[in-house]
Amino acid sequence: MLLRAGVGVAMTLIILFFAGKRLLFLVQLVRSGKPAVGRLLDAPKRVQAEALEVLGQRKLLKWTVPGLAHVFAFWGFLVLTLTILETFGALFVADFHIPLVGRWAALGFAEDLFTVLVLIGIAIFAVIRITNNPGKQGRESRFFGSHTRGAWLILFMIFLVVATLFWYRGAQVNTGAFPFSDGGAFASEWVGSLLAPLGESTNLWLETTGIWAQIAVVLLFLVIVLNSKHLHIGAAPVNVYTSRRPNALGPLLPIYHDGEPVNFEDPPDDAQFGKGHIAEFTWKGNVDMMSCTECGRCQDQCPAWNTGKPLSPKLMMMNLRDTMFAQAPYLLAAKGEHPGLGELHEQALASVSAEVREQVQRPFIGSREGSEHASEDGYTFDGHRTTGAELPIIDEDALWSCTTCGACVEQCPVDIEHIDHFIDMRRYQVLIASAFPSELGGLFKNLENNQNPWGMSARARLDWAKDLPFPVKILGEDVGDATEVDYLFWVGCAGAYEDRAKKTTRAVAELLNTAGVTFAVLGNGETCTGDPARRAGNEFLFQTLAQANVETLNEVKATKIVVTCAHCFNTIKNEYPQVGGQYEVIHHTQLLNRLVRDKKLIPVSRPDRADTSNVASTAETVTYHDPCYLGRHNGVYAPPRELLGALPGVELREMPRTGSKSFCCGAGGAQMWMEEKLGTRVNNNRTAEAIATGAGRIAVGCPFCNIMLSDGLTQQQSDAGAGAHEEVEVVDVAQMLLAAVRPQT
Repeated sequence: MLLRAGVGVAMTLIILFFAGKRLLFLVQLVRSGKPAVGRLLDAPKRVQAEALEVLGQRKLLKWTVPGLAHVFAFWGFLVLTLTILETFGALFVADFHIPLVGRWAALGFAEDLFTVLVLIGIAIFAVIRITNNPGKQGRESRFFGSHTRGAWLILFMIFLVVATLFWYRGAQVNTGAFPFSDGGAFASEWVGSLLAPLGESTNLWLETTGIWAQIAVVLLFLVIVLNSKHLHIGAAPVNVYTSRRPNALGPLLPIYHDGEPVNFEDPPDDAQFGKGHIAEFTWKGNVDMMSCTECGRCQDQCPAWNTGKPLSPKLMMMNLRDTMFAQAPYLLAAKGEHPGLGELHEQALASVSAEVREQVQRPFIGSREGSEHASEDGYTFDGHRTTGAELPIIDEDALWSCTTCGACVEQCPVDIEHIDHFIDMRRYQVLIASAFPSELGGLFKNLENNQNPWGMSARARLDWAKDLPFPVKILGEDVGDATEVDYLFWVGCAGAYEDRAKKTTRAVAELLNTAGVTFAVLGNGETCTGDPARRAGNEFLFQTLAQANVETLNEVKATKIVVTCAHCFNTIKNEYPQVGGQYEVIHHTQLLNRLVRDKKLIPVSRPDRADTSNVASTAETVTYHDPCYLGRHNGVYAPPRELLGALPGVELREMPRTGSKSFCCGAGGAQMWMEEKLGTRVNNNRTAEAIATGAGRIAVGCPFCNIMLSDGLTQQQSDAGAGAHEEVEVVDVAQMLLAAVRPQT
């Protein structure tokens, strides 16, 4: 026993020294990040998130088979902490058992059961890895760019943990040191029956060497985890606890300085506008990077990646993480005092090696044209790449390909906030580097000069209301303020200026009038909400537009607002509170569905013989496209479908990618005003999926989606030849309802 204990303790101390040293380094590296605001507030919600997402594995179980495999492995290791305690106890006491419960057959059964489940889990993982081999599938594999060799090492280490456990427990059964009652630990007893013919003396040595092997494997596993992408085992619970609540996909965060949002009317001289260097990320951003599991769920769902563009949210986070580790000596020396605005901490820079200095001085964002965007050898955990130091770290083509659809954040099992990081880098490019796609220059100019993306005159904002059979009330002219009507109708720029969106605006106005719901509009007092400016990184322009709108809304005493644009809905509802605007905001599909339920609007016929001057005709079958900023960003999935279900004779056919997994139309993230020069067009991909359902109508709930899918339909018809898909059309849900409510002729 003395030899057993001595060797075991020596191994433990030596390996824990290296593990502790690495852990201290990681903690210091996280703390080197800039301050993060509000990440520890509202503890009850954070504890609830830990229970649901960490212990309950809720987000992992969205993918059933890999989710179950992870549940087996995760809960297996939680239970196996008891066996680790028993292993260390056996160094000193031959038949050591956990006090009170340590001899119960039920505990032995539970330990063996979960150990077997761990084996089943790693077997499933092995099959998944083989069937999704990036070497064969290329970009189609969600593991493309991941550290697949490291993943196989971890699976082998888990197998060794299980094997050495059964090794010494099986021997214990034959030496008489096994603490459990007969009939409980079924797997250990079975292994013991295999080892029994070797004799008691041999089993005694197998017991001792098995205990040493178990301790060595467990501790080496810990060291490997702390030095690999499986660092997420420890980082993920921290990341989930400190993530946004109630969910990680929230409104874009403002730019902070000293814990407060920057006042753009008088910004501090040392305020940092966006992220232009790895040292400018917050400590929460550093935890995000360490938490990436490389599972590729975000990559699998990303519309940019799925249409051949260089952006993979996974590879972007891996690249940031590798950069953080490559520049760690500088980050630790700077102690969070990196000056920003393109400057470096000279004293910290002078204290690091030439190799690290080269990494620190690399361009952060720029063109990587001609280099590999992603390869396993090009992304290593210690930050050393096969690409040259003169190449930028972040590919600008990847950065500007993001549609901010939210699929990456929604799918991420560890609550990484990809969009915040991408937008922060865009903010730096726009506000500091003045390096952004040329098309955005026109967008910014139109927003600055005309307060709308199209550059149209404010006098044309009410053209949509011409020839309506009833007057549209204007706040400040026909009514004093918004308290005199049920809703302020926020028309939006698309709803006011774009011909297809105007039809939706008119339909909603007619339906509200029919239902007896009073409303008024701002007319030419309404301006762009600032959504495209903010998603493009121009935070200053967003703040200008948002504050002006909030002043107007507060002046007219707006409290309840109905909108037709999913982007306006999200911005006014979720982001205007950041600039002093607190309103009850409802999407038109929600309000119209409520009116139908309350019998204030009654669909009386199938909407297929409507007035085509205002409402297009439709076929019996309909497929519904979820707008990203209505669905994923705000969880509104049911009302549009309930509304369609209430229309007589309409059959809803869902696309394969629907609900929380819906595919983007391609307009978000200011992509509406940028050219897609790489890969295929996102809207064509989505439109092809909609056509494949065989539906005669593609129903939408957002003018951006309407524009993009209509253009995609035109392209599909052109590509397929004359007469193809002529029966298919794109139309807003409100237009369909109006056609069903109107008396048919």
